[in-house]
Amino acid sequence: MTTGEVLWTLRAECPIPARLSPHADRVHEWLLRLLPELGLPLDDAALHRLSRGAFARYAGRLYPDATEADLRSLTALFTWFFLVDDACDGPGRLAPEQIRALRDGTLALLHDGPRARHAGLTGPLRRLLVLAWREPRRRMPARWRLRFADAVARHLDGTWREAANKEAGRRPGVIEYVELRRATSAADVSYPLAEFVTGRPLPDPVYHHPLLRRVARTGNDLLSWYNDLASLDRDRATSGGHNLVLAMQDEWGLSPAEAVDRVVERWQESMRRFVALRATVPSFGPALDTAVGDHLDGVAYAVRGTIDWTLESARYPTTA
Repeated sequence: MTTGEVLWTLRAECPIPARLSPHADRVHEWLLRLLPELGLPLDDAALHRLSRGAFARYAGRLYPDATEADLRSLTALFTWFFLVDDACDGPGRLAPEQIRALRDGTLALLHDGPRARHAGLTGPLRRLLVLAWREPRRRMPARWRLRFADAVARHLDGTWREAANKEAGRRPGVIEYVELRRATSAADVSYPLAEFVTGRPLPDPVYHHPLLRRVARTGNDLLSWYNDLASLDRDRATSGGHNLVLAMQDEWGLSPAEAVDRVVERWQESMRRFVALRATVPSFGPALDTAVGDHLDGVAYAVRGTIDWTLESARYPTTA
């Protein structure tokens, strides 16, 4: 099968229902007006590429019940992460020490607010993050903000480790790559944002309950490995082995087709495990069960939303 056929086949096997916010297209138009106002150096071609990336639809698939105003904040945040990803992994990418400085500047802003100044985060990227963070910072409790910032730190640390590997020409093995991919995917950043949308933040002991963490980790693997399949052709040239298919090829001596088959099998097995784990989550009591259900839905929408967005976004062009 072609890559496109593999992706569409796995989509058909996904038991999670697809959803999309009714505000997504309006927020998409808002984003395209906003970005030049923030000073991003976008010519018509660059703006067209951002438009075809469909970041508002991605956010709208993960948070289908968000208000239009909240979907704007989420879309701005998603766009910030994609712009950072391009800066760290695209042509002329940032050096590891520059990524570390970006991490430190980002955390300073998340912890200390818009008055925080740091040389690692300046210009349009800083202005975009200030805008995206305004409502979560205003509305969410300090413990939630700390948990979110910790997730961002883990993501940017993973981005730094991947960049350091590439600079050193070091290709990770399968076990190492799977753990690193859980950081670079930013799934753990997306999960707490479901609590922002609902206004029902989970207590830390519940959020970090071992079973909920297993559900979240399995969801992270599902969306990450799907993305690895979608970006495989590009990653062969640019990723330095940071793709599950390539890591399996290198470590296990597989052909490209065999490695794709192994990733597909692992994805299918993980989807079965995800469904089973979610069904075994116990009641946490009437005061918490609604919020726990929202969290589990958020993890599920992250998986299904990534699948559907991947197939509609020009960021990962595929053909069936």
